[in-house]
Amino acid sequence: MNKPIDISADTKSKSTAKKPATYLRQYELVERVRAYDPSVDEALLNKAYVFSVKAHGEQTRHSGDPYYAHPIEVAGILADLHLDVATVCTALLHDVLEDTDTTFEELATEFTQEIAELVDGVTKLGQVTMPDATKEQAQAENFQKFVLAMSKDVRVLLVKLCDRLHNMRTLHFHPKPESRQRIARETMEIYAPLARRVGMDRICTELEDWSFRYINPNAFETMERRLNDWRASQGEAISEISTSLRNYFDEYGLKARIYGREKRAYAIWRKLQRQNISFDEVADIYAFRIIVEKRKDCYDALYVLHDAYRAVPSRFRDFISVPKPNGYQSLHTTVRTADNRRVEIQIRTERMEDIAERGVAAHWTYKDQSYGFDPESAKAVGSDPLKRIRPLVEMMEQSGDAGEFLEHAKLEMFTDQVFTFTPKGDLIALPRGAMPLDFAYAVHTKIGDTCIGALVNGKKHPLRRPLSNGDVVKIIRGGEEEAAEGWENLVVTGKARSALRRLTRTGEAEEFTRIGELLAKHAFAREKLGFSDALMRDAVKRENMQDADEMFEALGRGKLSLTQFMEIVFPARKETPVPFKDRQRDIIEDSTAPLYVKGDGLRPGVSLHFSSCCSPIPGDRILGLQNTVDNKGGIHIHTIDCDVLSSTDIDPEQWLDLGWRRSAEQSSAVGRITMTVEHVPGALADLTRIIGDAGGNMVNIKTVKRSPVFFDMVMDVEVRDNRHLIQIIAALRASAYVIAAERAHGEIIAST
Repeated sequence: MNKPIDISADTKSKSTAKKPATYLRQYELVERVRAYDPSVDEALLNKAYVFSVKAHGEQTRHSGDPYYAHPIEVAGILADLHLDVATVCTALLHDVLEDTDTTFEELATEFTQEIAELVDGVTKLGQVTMPDATKEQAQAENFQKFVLAMSKDVRVLLVKLCDRLHNMRTLHFHPKPESRQRIARETMEIYAPLARRVGMDRICTELEDWSFRYINPNAFETMERRLNDWRASQGEAISEISTSLRNYFDEYGLKARIYGREKRAYAIWRKLQRQNISFDEVADIYAFRIIVEKRKDCYDALYVLHDAYRAVPSRFRDFISVPKPNGYQSLHTTVRTADNRRVEIQIRTERMEDIAERGVAAHWTYKDQSYGFDPESAKAVGSDPLKRIRPLVEMMEQSGDAGEFLEHAKLEMFTDQVFTFTPKGDLIALPRGAMPLDFAYAVHTKIGDTCIGALVNGKKHPLRRPLSNGDVVKIIRGGEEEAAEGWENLVVTGKARSALRRLTRTGEAEEFTRIGELLAKHAFAREKLGFSDALMRDAVKRENMQDADEMFEALGRGKLSLTQFMEIVFPARKETPVPFKDRQRDIIEDSTAPLYVKGDGLRPGVSLHFSSCCSPIPGDRILGLQNTVDNKGGIHIHTIDCDVLSSTDIDPEQWLDLGWRRSAEQSSAVGRITMTVEHVPGALADLTRIIGDAGGNMVNIKTVKRSPVFFDMVMDVEVRDNRHLIQIIAALRASAYVIAAERAHGEIIAST
């Protein structure tokens, strides 16, 4: 059985003084690998070592050490993780393609195709394709490449994590403080969460501590000072607890290895911030681990502890029965000693300990005369290395750009978890605060896309209520794949957010394509020309577009005006300006509008924007103005008598003949009424009675001006159409309390 490894560095050293270069000698590295892989190809390992030294030659690092010391040390860390010889060789060679004259073909010839491809996968992560990219864009693009590379072979991730770990151990040699900050923040936001995601807790915690040192040096120094004081004051008590535990297990005759571990500075600081407690209130600064032989012994050990000490009920967790998604298994309990000290204890087998420390790397074992990844071992604890990475790949495919993907990925990785279950009993781990829609997308993207509701523990559960540990969730599905408005606020996972944004983008693209096609047909009809697919094909070819839909979408989004569109379709077409007053008369006399509002899947706010200057309602004579100004695209709708239109210099080519669909005229809208009313008791009651009797519904009211005798008010009323609004205004004018009542054009107080 593999024993726990120690890949920690001296985290207390702050000296930047140059020291003699220290790195693994050739024979030391070979011996380290042979200790866990007797079949190691020593010749290949020696060859990679010598090749790296010769290739990097006289190159040096910021510390002044020879550059080849870095890849050798990275190889040593991977050897401590018990990785296969190809991975260790990749570590030795991981910088030769980028920093030397070595080619991919040379690597493949000198070593193996496998090693060459691994080295290439690691190398490409630092090459940005955008020549003018900002540091943020470069980071985002690199992360996309990183996810793609490690999804093909998880060893790329392991090499990169160990590469970053050694760079963090030597970061104090970097001459630029701002670069140290940037590298540390990138490590904290990307590399440490990825290490935790694949179960490599020891690497993760060390990366966090090194990053913490540079991101918040004052807090780091404070935590280190408090830890030193704590060690001085608690050393004797810890020794007594350790002896007591040993005696209890001997008394019960249960064989166990007992040792302690101290919480690191960043983990303590994060707990203080998250739980808003003081340093003295942290119960698990020092925890004991009890390592036993078999899974059954874990529960026997738990009995020993709870028989000897008083347990803290709220502090028990069984990660053996329900492992964490990264394969972590252990029993966690907290007990109180005779002097009322709270002590956290973790119970696990040697194998569980190995997986807890090395994560996915623990599944590289010697089997059948060869050494390599053992999928059966990983499957036994549900620790498929790619399973934890696939959600990131799905997010990358759904995200609009690299920046959006990085934002969602950070959200996905940087959260505490709750454990939920499908009706079949499959475990779904989600961030704390996750909603049913997050659960749906975690199960499958199609399920999330068609989710319309959820049953939690057999009862209907609102989509905006968070899930809890142990919830059994059943998703209710509909037929349409469409993101409802506001649903992005009902999710917390990056995967769900990126999927919803993809749905929104797809829906908008389809919608703008539809409205662009309507606009095109409208333009053809106005010119008394027949719409022709052949004409569109020629126009698309001239503009180097993929198809007519691409041109229609550009037209619908306002990237093309109608004038530009017609000039593309008919290059020889000559414009004849039409005065606005004549254009207005033509529209008023036209009783058949070829484009209708509120129909064909067009939504207000996306394709259709109801102008606030006149607030059109069904029954109003309306015009449409193609929006090419604010990048929203679509059409702005105005009433025919809108004051803004008559006072604006407008290109007649942009005007569209609009009408209301019958379904729109049968639905409700909100109109505004301004009134002057006597200031006497009962006036408002009479107004609301009149509106109700007329079939209207008052949705908002606002007093604009008040005097001892009269007050002016604005009222928003839900009506069927403009005729209904006129009837209500007429009824109000008949009231003894109303001095004047008029329809007001302008933005309504509340909209439907």
